[in-house]
Amino acid sequence: MELIDAIQNRKSIRSYKNTEISNEIIEDLINCARLAPSAKNRQPWKFVVIKNEMKNKIIEIMLEKEKNPDSKFSGKVYPTSVPITVKAIEQAPILILVLREPDDNWRIGDALSIGAAVEHICLRATDLGLGSLWIRDTVYAEEEILKLISQENMNLVCAISIGYSNENKNPKPRKTLEEILMWYK
Repeated sequence: MELIDAIQNRKSIRSYKNTEISNEIIEDLINCARLAPSAKNRQPWKFVVIKNEMKNKIIEIMLEKEKNPDSKFSGKVYPTSVPITVKAIEQAPILILVLREPDDNWRIGDALSIGAAVEHICLRATDLGLGSLWIRDTVYAEEEILKLISQENMNLVCAISIGYSNENKNPKPRKTLEEILMWYK
């Protein structure tokens, strides 16, 4: 697939087929992320591949946060998108957690760098005929998830679900070039 095709065909997938993905494919995706540009070549990312029972434990943690009235994300503050995200995580055979070492001086630069790495994963997944979903909702249970995977000294930036798409949906509308582009001469 040409790069422009991968860019044009990439979609956020929330429904996946029950089909395993080989470790070689996952390593290919992470290798593409590794090649992304990063601020000052810091390469601030760490990737944790989650499958099966561990993935189910993360789902439980996220759902428990929603129910817990003592949680700062419970009730109206807890985003309504979390149950939808949990369903996508449940269906996907692979969940990739994206971590970084805490460093307030590099928060913005690392976020931009990690964004490039995540986009590399999503585009390569599209290229390989896979679907992906860039997930932010894991941050609402960051502390508990990091404890579960014994990475309490890290920040959980985001996650990515990976699998074979079970959706036939049209791309969501995008803003036009006129809406986002300004020229000064």
